[in-house]
Amino acid sequence: MMERGKAESGPEAGSANIIVAGVAVYLQKGDITRQRVEAIVNAANTSLAGGGGVDGAIHRAGGPSIMEECNEIRKQRGGVATGEAVYTSAGRLPATYVFHTAGPVWHGGKNGEGRLLAECYRSCLQLAERLEVTSISFPAISTGVYDFPKQKAAEIALQTVQKWLNKHPGKLKEVRFVNFEEENHRLYLEVLQSLDI
Repeated sequence: MMERGKAESGPEAGSANIIVAGVAVYLQKGDITRQRVEAIVNAANTSLAGGGGVDGAIHRAGGPSIMEECNEIRKQRGGVATGEAVYTSAGRLPATYVFHTAGPVWHGGKNGEGRLLAECYRSCLQLAERLEVTSISFPAISTGVYDFPKQKAAEIALQTVQKWLNKHPGKLKEVRFVNFEEENHRLYLEVLQSLDI
């Protein structure tokens, strides 16, 4: 169940706040690399080799130790499959972990892209549960160079997280959806208003 409310603490003023199964959920316009949470989610590529957008910003702000750990993961398992998530420390970021998840490239929606995008969010939430993380920030996964339609991506993100939280009460205290671009932030707010969640 989702209800709108005002949290006692959280991101700066102006961010939308809703409550899902007792968890504070924020829709925020801002810089994900500045989020003071336990886990920041990185929209990575399958090779964990760094890139542009959120991926590049996280590596720049977090420093070289994150890439060093990604290199070790690549040596051990060859990267991360689309829809999966792995973690590293957060380097200089104000977090404990970075969860690296590889979102799907949009190919018209007939290749399971929606299912794979939902799996990115579920994989990160499962990782949070395993590591006993209580706060997590998500970017808009796959909506940059991977060209996933932004409104559809927002619907999948909000619905997937809402369903997971309802099935796993008490595991998280705070979830943030942080969008750097005004367009994505506005779409998240619109989708939240239109969805019956």
